[in-house]
Amino acid sequence: MSKATNCSLLALTVVAILAGCGKKETPPAETAAAPTAPAASAAPTMPADHPVAGPAEAVDLAGIAKADGGKTVEEVYKEKDALANGKVVVRGKVVKVNPDIMGKNWLHVRDGSGGDGTNDLTVTTAGTLPDVGEVVVVSGTLVLDQDFGMGYQYPVIVQDAEITIE
Repeated sequence: MSKATNCSLLALTVVAILAGCGKKETPPAETAAAPTAPAASAAPTMPADHPVAGPAEAVDLAGIAKADGGKTVEEVYKEKDALANGKVVVRGKVVKVNPDIMGKNWLHVRDGSGGDGTNDLTVTTAGTLPDVGEVVVVSGTLVLDQDFGMGYQYPVIVQDAEITIE
């Protein structure tokens, strides 16, 4: 195979893996709106055999206390402009894990605060990889409007985080 073909295949593989990480989580069944047809430009869905991923609604978010000196997920969104490019600390439960994509582990963390669009924090880390359902303390740099290309844009993301499993 040529070098160009190998690069193209690698790029397509990364896009397929990232398909589940940048998408919005589906709300729980009891509050879900009526299904609508997907947009023509919608990203492909994650393959059924993708490792270590779980639905957010399957994780109980009751009783998660805010980290000492930290913020809730909702507060991170509300104060994002003031917190941009600075260190943030958040305690929450891991609701989704995508390991080793672009050399990093990708997590989605929730603490029960916030509403649709402000209740799920995307986190990247090269360190500890927790399991879905584990309570973690995330400490990393808050970045706004991160664009990884191919439609994977994050208005709020915590990058290069240290993860402490509690």
